[in-house]
Amino acid sequence: MSDFRYRGRSGRGDLITGRLEAETIDAVASRLLNLGITPLEIAPAAVEGASFSELMQRFGAGRPSTADLVLFARQMYSITKAGLPLLRGLRGLAQSTHNALLRDALHDVLQSLESGRDFATSLARHPHIFSALFISMVRVGESTGTLDNSFLRLCEYLGQDQEVQDRVKSAIRYPMIVVGVIGIAIAVITVFVIPNFAPLFKTLGNDIPMPTRIIMGTSDFVRAHGIALVLGTIGAIFGLRRYIATEPGRYRWDRFKLNVPVLGELLNLSVLSRVTRSLAISLEAGLPMIQALTLLSRSAGNEFLAERLIRLRDAVERGDALSRAASAAGIFPPLVLQMMIVGEETGELTRLLEEVSGFYQREVDYRLRNLTAMLEPILIVGVGGMVLILALGVFLPMWNMIGKVGHVG
Repeated sequence: MSDFRYRGRSGRGDLITGRLEAETIDAVASRLLNLGITPLEIAPAAVEGASFSELMQRFGAGRPSTADLVLFARQMYSITKAGLPLLRGLRGLAQSTHNALLRDALHDVLQSLESGRDFATSLARHPHIFSALFISMVRVGESTGTLDNSFLRLCEYLGQDQEVQDRVKSAIRYPMIVVGVIGIAIAVITVFVIPNFAPLFKTLGNDIPMPTRIIMGTSDFVRAHGIALVLGTIGAIFGLRRYIATEPGRYRWDRFKLNVPVLGELLNLSVLSRVTRSLAISLEAGLPMIQALTLLSRSAGNEFLAERLIRLRDAVERGDALSRAASAAGIFPPLVLQMMIVGEETGELTRLLEEVSGFYQREVDYRLRNLTAMLEPILIVGVGGMVLILALGVFLPMWNMIGKVGHVG
């Protein structure tokens, strides 16, 4: 079968574009007419020149954000709760969504549903948009007749994730701006300011203070090898990204991020909050424990923690209790392990996992509120140290020259 692109008009006159797999152009036209779409243009996808936007989409640009998926889940909850036909509701969403990739995916989902596939399988055709957890929740809701509840839980889960991400970005924005400004200031002073003072400082001969010698040496080195430094930095960044793209590189990088002072602990709490919340949602939806843990390991967002979750899953699969397996995995504090034990003993594991998630969420909120205060001493020490070095490097030789002039006089 070949892949064809088409443009057509719906029964209300709306312009619709998308892709279809078929044997011939006539087969595509027949399927479009059966869907109530009047074809305007049909062409093989292979012979169409890729536009700039399509090329950018292939590299990941324009991918739906978490906010887009939250809106989609909320709209799907309203559609399923109100009892609207699924095809009708999806067709309306496909026409109203603003994200091009999501719109194309929804058109493809509609065509997949029309061809007889179920909703979860249709969504699974787009793994770059819908996560494994998202699809599994939809599959469980579809099979149990509780699709509206599945979308409600997904909306809450994705909404909380989006809120945490936004707050983390907002909290680290100020420190990143300060570090960036310091870097630019140092670069400007090293490249442009110090060379203008260098001839004056060299008149001191061997009496040049050590801080000044360091600054002058650094300035001379940067000016002499500036292009090589820039190319080396770009090469190092590129090499690091290539290394991180490998499995062992990603594992070591994710483990390193969790050990970064202040930010690493915040990241660890954020990921564990998401993991425990996802596990509670999955178990409440009716997913088996092994399948739920497998999905969590794929969607953890951190390879180091994912490897620990796989260990946890394997231990549970061998017959260990969740609390015992979690203790051996070494990623949960004792308080959380105790809550797991109580949940297993009382049969309220899902509720207590939600309590654990809430515990982590409150910890994240507290750390985020105090993140700036925690980073300020580090920033003050760093800025003060750089200012001190620059001040000593510039003013010490001037004071020496003034002292010599006064002594001669």
